Amino acid sequence: MEELRVLVADDQALVRGSFGVLIDTAPGLRVVGEAGTGAEAVELAGRERPDVVLMDVRMPEMDGLEATRRICAALPDVRVLILTTFDLDSYVYGALRAGASGFLLKDTPPADLLAAVRVIAEGESLLAPTVTRRLIAEFVRGPGPVRPAPAGLGALTAREREVLTLVARGLSNAELADHLHLSPATVKTHIGRLLAKLHARDRAQLVIAAYETGLVRPAAR
Repeated sequence: MEELRVLVADDQALVRGSFGVLIDTAPGLRVVGEAGTGAEAVELAGRERPDVVLMDVRMPEMDGLEATRRICAALPDVRVLILTTFDLDSYVYGALRAGASGFLLKDTPPADLLAAVRVIAEGESLLAPTVTRRLIAEFVRGPGPVRPAPAGLGALTAREREVLTLVARGLSNAELADHLHLSPATVKTHIGRLLAKLHARDRAQLVIAAYETGLVRPAAR
């Protein structure tokens, strides 16, 4: 199996080093660069073309949000996984909208972090389950109008809308298959069609589209 190439961006050298050692000692993963600022992350990503960028949120010169936006705009095949110390950080929602494929807390167990890198590289999204609902509820119910629906939303079938709604509720592919009494292969087909019709990079952007267009609304507290 081809090695997955990972770029680590964090302003703390000790953190970068720790992540680097963890990744380099894991089978099938290799660190191809370390960045201490957002600007360095953008420059290294353009030069090294990693499969996945582990991106800190708060860094000097350019924060992780802006770095994520620039990387995702210029390098559509590069996946960004946001790592944050905080379980409710306004930067994170912005980073997901900028194209990040998900986020995890920095206290995530090492095995889960390595699994996340592999999931992200495969084109899936990964959102820390303990904070995803709070994050979306906080920023989607905030001030501002509902965003206009993507052009592709009107082209969705009833089944595809149902799948999109359940994806936004946080169901995994296995849970979707069980809930809808479909095979895993059929679920993957529906997800693929949703990505194509809504011009979404991955599952994270499907979730955002469902909430921002009002197809799904946060539950009342």
